[in-house]
Amino acid sequence: MRITIVQGAFLPVPPVMGGAVEKIWFALGKEFARRGHEVTYISRAVPELPREEVIEGVRHLRVRGYDAPASLLRLKGLDLLYSLRARRFLPEAEVLVTHTFWMPLLVRSPRLGKLYVHVARYPKGQMRFYGHAARLQTVSNPIREAIVNEAPQLASKVCCIPNPLSGAIPAQLCPSEKPKRLLYLGRVHPEKGIGLLLDAVGLIPDERFAGWKLFIVGPAESRYGGGGERYLEELKRRAEKISDRIVWTGPSFDPAALDEYYRKASLFIYPSLAEKGETFGLAPLEAMAQGCPALVSNLDCFRDFLVEDGNGFVFDHRAANPAAVLSAKLVELMGNPERLAQASIHAHERALDFSLERVATQYLEDFESLQNFRETPL
Repeated sequence: MRITIVQGAFLPVPPVMGGAVEKIWFALGKEFARRGHEVTYISRAVPELPREEVIEGVRHLRVRGYDAPASLLRLKGLDLLYSLRARRFLPEAEVLVTHTFWMPLLVRSPRLGKLYVHVARYPKGQMRFYGHAARLQTVSNPIREAIVNEAPQLASKVCCIPNPLSGAIPAQLCPSEKPKRLLYLGRVHPEKGIGLLLDAVGLIPDERFAGWKLFIVGPAESRYGGGGERYLEELKRRAEKISDRIVWTGPSFDPAALDEYYRKASLFIYPSLAEKGETFGLAPLEAMAQGCPALVSNLDCFRDFLVEDGNGFVFDHRAANPAAVLSAKLVELMGNPERLAQASIHAHERALDFSLERVATQYLEDFESLQNFRETPL
């Protein structure tokens, strides 16, 4: 099968500037090629990457893109320019996977492949314009329901295939005592609830926090999707009284280094406040794969893989005083290493269901099922 993947305008592939979607589809493309499929991958050009190369059987073509702007209107405009540019490079194919807002509206030719729209964000009204697509695919059941609610006439075209873990999952956990380390790993952005986490840590008495450290790993720079340097400084000022409890590492995009952060943490904390921003929550699942149980906010998307007090933990971010609720949950878990150890085992077991090999098979079976699809005439 000939498969074309068109990534967005703002982050390159390989994911040298980060990006969960970029990381996932870079891995999927290589897995498709390993199984004998012909894969072309179109993504943003950056100076450190050649305009054209082959990586593990995948042909990469790169076109000029942009750093993500703060303005949503400008972002959509730049995405349109990038999509028009990328369209010129589309080869003939059986399947065309798109990740941009505009590309599905710009492609109508059947020779370019069955249009497969990967919906990695909460829909915002655009789904009804994608009626000619063969598939609207998303990564969690809450987002699938949101797409159907927005465009019920397209319900038969909507499917849910989860995000895979792009790296290797250890076959078994190495039994060892973990450091007293809490971890947040992800974009340093207001919607991620980092301010709430800092407030919660600040409420923990010294005697309960003795020996523990909170590591915050991730980019604040706006070009990486962070909240910007001013926001980072605001967070650090907010945490001045507990600065000895916190380690700010900055960004890391090396998969091996990120896995090491997960392995060395006793608890991963993902206090996202993005009610319509989170679609799956890959970072908690990555932590689980390395045997680090996750404590997450009460967003629906996490329920596809995390079970409260089974393979992970949940706190109510909508409570009247969410910092106090999160703080109490942290104290409870930090004081119960046996409970964390048990959750670690169950977390690792659940993560095996999201291996790259298993999820790639789901995608390829879905691609194959679409080959008899015929677009309804306009």
